[in-house]
Amino acid sequence: MKEKERKEVFQKVNQFKIERDTNIVDLVNNLKGTGFNAKRLALACEIYYKMIEDKDCVKFFGLAGAMVPVGMQQIIHDFIEEGFIDVLVTTGANLTHDIAETLGYHHLQGEVHIERLDDVKLYEREMNRIYDVFLPNKVYEGIENFVSKLKIPDNNMSVSEFLKFLGENIPNNPKSILRICAEKNIPIYCPAFTDSGLALQLGFHHQKLNLNHFKDMLEMVNLAWDAKKAGICIVGGGVPKNFIFQSMQFCPNSADYAIQITMDRPEPGGLSGATLNEAMSWGKINKHAKHSTIISDATIALPILFWYLKESRVGS
Repeated sequence: MKEKERKEVFQKVNQFKIERDTNIVDLVNNLKGTGFNAKRLALACEIYYKMIEDKDCVKFFGLAGAMVPVGMQQIIHDFIEEGFIDVLVTTGANLTHDIAETLGYHHLQGEVHIERLDDVKLYEREMNRIYDVFLPNKVYEGIENFVSKLKIPDNNMSVSEFLKFLGENIPNNPKSILRICAEKNIPIYCPAFTDSGLALQLGFHHQKLNLNHFKDMLEMVNLAWDAKKAGICIVGGGVPKNFIFQSMQFCPNSADYAIQITMDRPEPGGLSGATLNEAMSWGKINKHAKHSTIISDATIALPILFWYLKESRVGS
C-alpha cells in the first residue's frame, strides 16, 4: 500500500480524556475516534441522530427480550415521547412487565452472585427470577385482576388495535410504554403476542377473544412500503427483528439506516446474531445504508444512545 493510501485509510486512535465538563455528546464524539464496540456505539448514535433529523425517515424500533424488568421502561417510554420511534415492535414479555410497573408493582433487585441462589427455595417463596431481577407471583395476580375486568369492545380486532385499547384503558402512569404509544398514536406490533403471560391471562378470562395477527402483518408491510426512507434500530433480535426485516424485504425501498445491539454470534445461523450485511443479501437493508452493529448488553448501550440523542437535540 502506498503511503498516500495509508493516510487516507488509517487515522490515529483517539486517546481521549474525560474532563469535569465532558458531557455525553463530547464522550460519544470522542468514542468515534477509538475502536472496538466503543466506536460502533458512537457510529450508531450518529446514525440514529441522522434518522431523527431526516423528515422522510420512518423509524422502526425492534425491542426483544425483557427490557422492562431490568429498568429500561422509562428509557423506552422516553424514546417514544421524544419522537425517536415511529413504529414499535416488541415482545409480549415487555408489555406484560410494562403493565406490572404501570399498575404499581415493582421488579426487585437481588443477589448479584447468582451462583449463591437456590432456585428451588425461590420457587417455594413464590419468587420468580430473571437472572438477577426478581418478581413475586403476586404481581401476576395483580395483572390477572386487571385483565379480568377489561371490557373488550371487539373480540376480532388486530393485536395492535387491542394494544392501543389496552394503552387507553391502563392507569395513567408517566412511564408506561403502552400508555404513551396510545397517546401519541404510535403503533405497537407484537407478532408473538400469545407467547406471554399477558396473553395467557387474556385467553383464560376472555375466551371469545380472537385477535387478528394477519391484519398486523399486512399493516406493517404497508408502513414499510409507503416509507420514503426507513430507519431500523434492533435491540436484541428474535421475532421483533424478523417482523421488521421481512416487511422491508418485500418493499421497493430497503432500509437506509440500520442499527443493531446484540450479544449473539452469527455462526449458529440464528437471526439475533445475523449481521446487518447479511440482511443486505435479502434486500432488507440498502447496500448504501449507514449501519452499525454494537456487540453489547443493551442495558448498557441503550441508555447511552438515548442520552446522546436527547442532548444532541437540545443543542441543535
